[in-house]
Amino acid sequence: MELIFYIAGAVAVLSTVLMVTRLHAVHALLYLIVSLLSVAIEFFVLGAPFAAALEAIVYAGAIIVLFLFVVMMLNLGRHTVETEKQWLTPGIWTGPAILAGILIVEIVYLVRGASATVAGASVGPKEVGIALFGPYMMGVELASMLLLAGLVGAYHLGYRKVTQPQTQPDARTGQERVDAARDLVLASSEKGSHVP
Repeated sequence: MELIFYIAGAVAVLSTVLMVTRLHAVHALLYLIVSLLSVAIEFFVLGAPFAAALEAIVYAGAIIVLFLFVVMMLNLGRHTVETEKQWLTPGIWTGPAILAGILIVEIVYLVRGASATVAGASVGPKEVGIALFGPYMMGVELASMLLLAGLVGAYHLGYRKVTQPQTQPDARTGQERVDAARDLVLASSEKGSHVP
């Protein structure tokens, strides 16, 4: 079990470093997901399966959704689609795929036979809730406010006013417009066409 703990820790550290050093947001997101999943394995090995499930579902899942919402709100257009096609070459997936493969092997090993944990005690949902909303309640609330501020900031970054094309105002006077309309009606009636 300790070997799995250290391997998952190494994957977490390596993927986090790779996430910070990537220049493109999509690449960084791939490594961030691997990092969060390896932290979930760390929680599971330490005897907190509920915290591991929260880590995988809330953090890895919600961060992907939040990232998609931010990309949709920014609405960067066709240029971004072409740029992403250039970024997402098959070689880009090699690093995250290798690290995720290591995590998959560890999960299969844990599920197939190893039930013992490194810490020796299991932490259930009740203990997690008491810890989060007991002494750390202010930290949880501050984290939620920080996420809200990030969402509002992303909205303001992506907000663009839609402008209507400016048409040239008619420079003719009212009488000139009436005369032009009368001439149009007369011309069409001379041709025998009907103007409604």
